[in-house]
Amino acid sequence: MPLNDEQPTSTSRSEDQGSEVESSLASEPDCSRDSFNSDGSSKQCTPSSSPPKTVSLHEVMEAGRDLFNLKLAHEIIINDFHMDQDRGTQSSLWNAVRDNVHKAFWDILEAELNEDPPEYQHAIKLLEEIREILLSFLNPGANRMRTKIMKVLDMDLIRQQAENDAVDIQGLASYIITTMGKMCAPMRDKEIRNLRESTDNIVTLLKEIFRVLNIMRADAVNQAIQSIKPLLQRNRVEYERETFQSILDKTPTALNRTSSWIQSALEELLPATMPPGKSDDAGKSQRALPGPIQILNTACLRFLTWDFSKALVPETWVIDESRLEEVQWQLKQCEMVNEVLLIVHSTVGGPIQGISSLSDRLKRMISVLLEGMHRPGFNLEETLEGVSSQICCELNKSLIERNYPPLTPEVQATLTGQICSISQKDNPIRTLVEDRVQQYFMVLLSNPKTQNKLEQVPAGLTAIKPELVQIGKTFISLIDYNRAVYGPFYVDIIRKLLFGSRPPAPILSQEQVSNCHVFHK
Repeated sequence: MPLNDEQPTSTSRSEDQGSEVESSLASEPDCSRDSFNSDGSSKQCTPSSSPPKTVSLHEVMEAGRDLFNLKLAHEIIINDFHMDQDRGTQSSLWNAVRDNVHKAFWDILEAELNEDPPEYQHAIKLLEEIREILLSFLNPGANRMRTKIMKVLDMDLIRQQAENDAVDIQGLASYIITTMGKMCAPMRDKEIRNLRESTDNIVTLLKEIFRVLNIMRADAVNQAIQSIKPLLQRNRVEYERETFQSILDKTPTALNRTSSWIQSALEELLPATMPPGKSDDAGKSQRALPGPIQILNTACLRFLTWDFSKALVPETWVIDESRLEEVQWQLKQCEMVNEVLLIVHSTVGGPIQGISSLSDRLKRMISVLLEGMHRPGFNLEETLEGVSSQICCELNKSLIERNYPPLTPEVQATLTGQICSISQKDNPIRTLVEDRVQQYFMVLLSNPKTQNKLEQVPAGLTAIKPELVQIGKTFISLIDYNRAVYGPFYVDIIRKLLFGSRPPAPILSQEQVSNCHVFHK
């Protein structure tokens, strides 16, 4: 997903990210050894990992806090992250429990205030919480207002008044509303005005006050986020890298899955890079070793077919796991739409060739019917039968309108059977489309100037070209940013995998990097 403000929407590798990656992912296969045996080094580009040790509970908790901060900072940088009062995205169970607890509190409060004489136990707790919320809105130098709030909402005094049934709840509520009016953002003036003009009973008024205070708290958090966002944008790569290094220092196993992920990509490439006539027994020294970029491209391509329900993603991708899943879901749907359209055009042939309006209608219809195909309860076989039926109806309508005979029952049965068969993983049309999509994304990953390759969609994928280009932009943007942050960690892992127990050599200096042509602009 492109970065707001800083990250360009196109996927031409930006200069700032390119320079970050250049400092760590230095070369292709022809200079892979040189990339691990240079004299230049820098603190910024050389990650460190501690030897195995027993991790204390305190260190685990600190690492968890660092991970939370990393996720939060990443969301602020990548998305237009903000606090929202709408909690509809939470589970229905959570909403039900929260609503029941809140209702119980307000019912008890109303019952206590209706007693004769009134009981103020819950009212005092509520006023104390309201006071703390109001104080949290104040800037450090707002001493006069702080003193005023502490004086009016003096809990000791209010408790004494409660013992003598002399608490002026209505007067305190009026003061709280006035104070809220001085603190709230202008867009909340209407809410404050409604509170002032309210004729509800005191319990309903306090409930509304608390609701508006929660809105104001969200506003304050959002304002704080907006104030720190420019700083995070300027230092985003360094901050995320340093925070992850802090996690790695506390939990030395924090790169285990990442190492396995890269190792599996390397093992996939090694047989392909063996020189002709050389057996595997010849040893690593006689192999044409793949370069860091080639290894990482192969590793990243696996996310397009990753089984997120069974395999955990590498640690360096945890905070972007949902985005990778979204890319995969969109891509699988596009692939299936393309497969159906290929079957339709190959089966029906000439009468519908070149009719773009019909192809667009079929594409929209198929996309709608396949919406949500990633969900666990989605029945693909049944859906494809429905897709076949709708397509046959649409084709017959179009053919009749242009004075062609409708599809015969035999052709409709053939069309339905071929469309339903793409639910099988070994279906040749499905395999063909998936292979070409993989080729397209490998070209994007391998080319420094991705923008030049985005529009060059392989033959047979023209029907989904707009969607494929957009998915490609999103995917490459994620890859670019991830490499900018975690590139040094990847290089360190690859160095150890390629050269075993050899002492790790420093990473290329900037001058040496400029001599490599992998990221030439």
